[in-house]
Amino acid sequence: GAAIVSVPFLWTVSTALKAPAQVYAVPPKWVPEPLMWTNFAKAWTVLPFMRFLGNTVFITVMCLIGQLFSASLVAYGFARFKFTGRNALFYMLLGTMMLPGQVTMIPTFLIWREFRLVDTFWPLILPAYLGGGAFTIFLLRQFFMTIPRDLDEAAMIDGCSYFGIWWRIILPLSKPALTTVIIFSFIGHWDEFMGPLIYLHSMDKYTVSIGLRMFQDMYGGQLELLMAASLIHITPCIILFMAAQRYFIKGIVMSGIKA
Repeated sequence: GAAIVSVPFLWTVSTALKAPAQVYAVPPKWVPEPLMWTNFAKAWTVLPFMRFLGNTVFITVMCLIGQLFSASLVAYGFARFKFTGRNALFYMLLGTMMLPGQVTMIPTFLIWREFRLVDTFWPLILPAYLGGGAFTIFLLRQFFMTIPRDLDEAAMIDGCSYFGIWWRIILPLSKPALTTVIIFSFIGHWDEFMGPLIYLHSMDKYTVSIGLRMFQDMYGGQLELLMAASLIHITPCIILFMAAQRYFIKGIVMSGIKA
């Protein structure tokens, strides 16, 4: 199954290393001769991808920080504090996951326009600091509930505050879940297309996703360059997943142990 799923990726790599005459050759060749490594350099310099990459890295890192901070705080509240309406609020939070993004797209745009923040990075960054998303909160809340409350009580006896428990006890013990959140958040913000398309109008603010779309419109016929640019774009995601794969699987498995 893994081999079958890998076929499109392997074909992308093969196409990115082909000469233009070999792209549409029949029968197709999996191993191009010679290997055209220069396709990557050409694809990178046709458009200001370095600028696009810098914008994407900035947005992704800022969203990662905001999502980890805000989502873990909200999840900590749902997992550790008992208050009136806690379950109702949690179910309402989960209910927002059933709302398609198209439903809130126009109202959200109108809000940012009233604040005169269109064509800035703020509409892409600030939402990460306002809770971090229902799925992220759910994932962290489920993991936090697997951590024994005895640790909280021991820390309180030693004079630790609720914030200190969250920072010194809960977060260090939640590395698998936090790693899972980092992977999902990184891939989601790194590959995001609709948000930058709606809010970013100046070329010097474009992200790599928008740059790839421009590249496709301008050089779509040069399939080898398009595949090379796509590989450059997805390489950080592959590296991150391979580096954190063990924690990612552990975080997914353990997040559903205790409801």
